[in-house]
Amino acid sequence: MLADALEHLVRGIVDHPDEVRVSTRSLRRGELLEVRVHPEDLGRVIGRSGRTARALRTVVGALSTSGPVRVDVVDTDRR
Repeated sequence: MLADALEHLVRGIVDHPDEVRVSTRSLRRGELLEVRVHPEDLGRVIGRSGRTARALRTVVGALSTSGPVRVDVVDTDRR
């Protein structure tokens, strides 16, 4: 559910919504959501001084009912 909500939010921000991928991994400390976008959209998702990424983390954290959630915007060169 959290991955779907995050994907929906990110698709509304970017110019290439078909290339948005959100993957989920379970860690000891909670859940990790990795966001991958088109290289041209990376700046849009991170935002000026990281404001957009911080806002996305806040929204996803507020939606989480199962514990801590970490959201990472992954550099597309690191596949």
